[in-house]
Amino acid sequence: MSEPFVAEIRIFAGNFAPRGWAFCNGQLLPISQNTALFSLIGTTYGGDGRTTTALPNMQGRAPMHPGRGPGLTSRRLGERIGTNTVALTDAQLPGHTHTVSGTVIPSDQLTGSGSTIPGRSIGDNAYSSNTGSLTPMAGEALDTVGAGAAHNNLQPLLVMNYIIALVGLYPSRS
Repeated sequence: MSEPFVAEIRIFAGNFAPRGWAFCNGQLLPISQNTALFSLIGTTYGGDGRTTTALPNMQGRAPMHPGRGPGLTSRRLGERIGTNTVALTDAQLPGHTHTVSGTVIPSDQLTGSGSTIPGRSIGDNAYSSNTGSLTPMAGEALDTVGAGAAHNNLQPLLVMNYIIALVGLYPSRS
C-alpha cells in the first residue's frame, strides 16, 4: 500500500484502524496533535476550530461527491442529507380501496391454494378468497393501519468501515 495523503479516506474491511489511521466515526481530535489534518479539513465535520476538530462520521451513511451536475442538487463537502426512515402521508399514496370478502362454506369444502387455514378444524366456517360465492363484509371490518409509522428508507448496503489518514504525505495544491 502506498503512503496515503493526510485526510485521505479509504474503505477498510478490518475491525480496527491501522496505525496512522482513525475510523470515520465523528470523533473529536485535538488540533495540537493533528495540525496537518486540521489544515486540510478544518471544522468541515465539526469541532470548535480552536482546540478540536472532528473526523467525518460515515457510520450508517453513503459517501457522495460534493458539487453539482446537470439536473442535480448542489451538495457541499461534509453536508449530511437524507433520512433512515420515512413516513408516507395520505397525499403520497395513490387512491385505492380495500375490501374483505368471506364465506360460510366449511373449510373442508374449500379448494385451491390457501384453503388450509392454520388453527381451524375441518368443518369450521372459514374466510376464503378461493371460492366463487363470496359475500362482501362490512367496511368496519378493516382497521386503519400505519398511523403515520415510518418505514425503512435505507438503500441496499454492505457494512464496511471508513478510515481517514492522520499522517502521511501532505497534498500539494496544483
